[in-house]
Amino acid sequence: MEFYPVAIEKLIEEFAKLPGIGYKTAQRLTLYVLNLPREEVNEFSEALIKARGTIKYCSICGNFTDSDPCAVCSNPNRDNSTICVVEQPKDIISVEKIREYNGVYHVLHGVISPMCGKGPDDIKLKELVRRINGEVKEVIVATNPNVEGEATAMYISKILKPLGVKVTRIAHGIPVGGDLEYADEVTLSKALEGRVEL
Repeated sequence: MEFYPVAIEKLIEEFAKLPGIGYKTAQRLTLYVLNLPREEVNEFSEALIKARGTIKYCSICGNFTDSDPCAVCSNPNRDNSTICVVEQPKDIISVEKIREYNGVYHVLHGVISPMCGKGPDDIKLKELVRRINGEVKEVIVATNPNVEGEATAMYISKILKPLGVKVTRIAHGIPVGGDLEYADEVTLSKALEGRVEL
């Protein structure tokens, strides 16, 4: 037995396709949108259509952009000798928020994951290798600290080191404000490995 008209059920289904959105949240979002004034619904739908129609990937780094190359790649004040490799465009925002990094980026659009059927040819590794020239001195691998992220980091190191580039990995460990008693063995081990002199 269906509880909602077909149009509402379809909208719930579409919201439920979004990551992290289950049926109940999709239902709540649908009912919220249906109660908005028509003008706000039109603005929302126009924003979706415009974003989908104008946003593309930077031809250099793979970041989201509305102009090619993106703002980072076209900025003459960025240090082109350092490339920070991330999994997804959203990861660039995380690094940019700290305002400590002034190099450029490379987005892999995924990680090596044999369990999911993703190998090196399924992510943007060839494009990364093509970017390595005499100007690039260091590649910082900032993939997530999970099995797939670590495997991808090791693979990147393996293919770039013969090209004479310094390959580094972001440190992992205890977060600021965290307690040692709650840290697992792997996290504590990584924290000890990545220690720095005071």
